[in-house]
Amino acid sequence: MFTQCGALLDGHFQLSSGLHSPGYLQCALVLQHPDHAAKLGAAVATHGRVWTPQVVLSPALGGLIIGHEVARALGVRAVFAERRDGRLTLRRGFQLAPGERILVVEDVITTGKSTREAIDVARDHGGDVVGAAAVINRGGPDLDVNVHFETLAEVSWPTYATSDCPLCADGLPITQPGSGFGL
Repeated sequence: MFTQCGALLDGHFQLSSGLHSPGYLQCALVLQHPDHAAKLGAAVATHGRVWTPQVVLSPALGGLIIGHEVARALGVRAVFAERRDGRLTLRRGFQLAPGERILVVEDVITTGKSTREAIDVARDHGGDVVGAAAVINRGGPDLDVNVHFETLAEVSWPTYATSDCPLCADGLPITQPGSGFGL
């Protein structure tokens, strides 16, 4: 699906985490197709179903569509957290009830920062975070988000801090495809 949609990219990218990488998966190019989004959502839901979640919580913007599709496949509510003053928070009237079983869902996870922040949002509202899931894990097998984590696929491209990036040293132009930049 990623290749078919032109979503598997090579170049010099600044990830949402701030790290640089020679490869990027632009999930939005796949998820713009409702049939692809539904298939990926159903596949992620297969992993999440074992935890019997009552709500899917996703960090906006990247996790919004896939979170909705996972929730549809599970037959539960879909809510999202978005940044306000640099911090993920529930807005738009979204509520989580104390003790509600929450599954946190992302499109691509690299460092786990947004997933951990979404987990904190759920817990701050009294939610019981039963697990986390993503379409793509690019953070590797040792990625830790402090709850049980499942993914459909793992990809491995090197990531670099700006100060250590060989792509920067070679003067390659950088693209910021995530979080509203670039592509």
